Amino acid sequence: MDATEFRRRGKEMVDLIADYLENIEQRPVYPNVEPGYLRSLIPQEAPEEPDTYEDVVKDIERVIMPGVTHWHSPYFYAYFPTASSFPAMLADMLSGAIGCIGFSWAASPACTELETVMMDWLGKMLKLPEEFIAGTHGQGGGVIQGTASEATLVALLAARSRTVRIILANDPQRPETDITSKLVAYASDQAHCSVERAGMIGGVRMKKIPTKQSNKYAVHGETFLKMIQEDKAAGLIPFYLCATLGTTPSCAFDRITELGPICNAEQIWMHIDAAYAGSSFICPEFRPLLNGIEFADSFNFNPHKWLLVNFDCSTMWVRDRSDLIGAFKMDPLYLKHDHQESGLITDYRHWQIPLGRRFRSLKMWFVFRMYGLKGLQDYIRKHVELAKEFETLVRADPRFEISADVILALVCFRLKGSNEMNEVLLKRINNGKKIHLVPCQLSGQFVLRFAICARTTESRHVREAWRIISQLAEEVMQELPH
Repeated sequence: MDATEFRRRGKEMVDLIADYLENIEQRPVYPNVEPGYLRSLIPQEAPEEPDTYEDVVKDIERVIMPGVTHWHSPYFYAYFPTASSFPAMLADMLSGAIGCIGFSWAASPACTELETVMMDWLGKMLKLPEEFIAGTHGQGGGVIQGTASEATLVALLAARSRTVRIILANDPQRPETDITSKLVAYASDQAHCSVERAGMIGGVRMKKIPTKQSNKYAVHGETFLKMIQEDKAAGLIPFYLCATLGTTPSCAFDRITELGPICNAEQIWMHIDAAYAGSSFICPEFRPLLNGIEFADSFNFNPHKWLLVNFDCSTMWVRDRSDLIGAFKMDPLYLKHDHQESGLITDYRHWQIPLGRRFRSLKMWFVFRMYGLKGLQDYIRKHVELAKEFETLVRADPRFEISADVILALVCFRLKGSNEMNEVLLKRINNGKKIHLVPCQLSGQFVLRFAICARTTESRHVREAWRIISQLAEEVMQELPH
């Protein structure tokens, strides 16, 4: 394919994408295929001779679309949103065309410098403390990671490295293995499973802090302090807390204003995971949910969830960049360059696990400029309003109950009755393939989660989803004992 054909095919692909998204709600939101469906639809080996572009495009509808879960359908209410906007898609095209691997400033100066500035732009939208903004006198700054899971792991490894370094400075003869074997990290029992996985990868024990419905599934300072005192008495070394703002099951908020001072006093690294909820903090009315950020060592959320920046774009800030660089810095001769010790630039390879990195900040640049802060705030507020509308519909029906406070755009609800009845209801909903939801468990109860996800979701979609749920609930209640 030469440049002339690429111009033509590129325009055709833009039309295909626009048609797909404009008509997405006509498609069943969840695919009707069995595992292994795709293998029989394509050859067992790559072609010896090239196929035509027309044949490839024909196979999109024949091979790919039958197995696609349409995350951007206005009838998709599962998990949490994954962001999508036309400006971000266009920026992704440009990123792919430039095709740089921005592991250092020298590898592509614009890739590094735009990322630093975009992280500052976003940090200022969130009103982060100055220490987290690169363009200040502070020692911190921001970096784009691939996912919140990566950010959690990077923070844990940096915390481990810092703690070992501090202990060895006071006790140089102590074996490092003796220190690492006693390290203990903490997270809520509501935290994402990736936090526990970070502990596994980091080779440290991870303890879950119990939460209660009466405390709105949030971790409080008193419970945490008791745990770390017991662990210290047992000879363990508390070193890391992952506090969650907006948990996956119910969008609960750990009390970081209570947890932060404890972490600071005990030299425990506090990482804040706000993967979903973080986008909402650009709205003044939701910014108080981030109060306590001033105590944090690192903070992360996913613009690729709810801020119209297509996957992948997970933004992470640190108070002291030397903690990250100290954990990950490797400088072989082939990666050295003239400016690396100047103090004027950032080499992001020292801030992450992989070496290579895409030009992801282009997506932020396009989206922030083409929506503006006001447009992004309007988008968040609209989703929250739609969730409140759904909550009102649920509360008006005496068969149902709300299972957790509705703070942002997630509604946790269930039929009053057995777990079995709710499991059957969810199965009927998803088997119908008109709308898609996933469950969670809260206080031993099987709960349905209804998350406003798609950029194009409107009130009519929410009301249609409720009509389907309500109708299926009637059928389930007639068939099963309450």
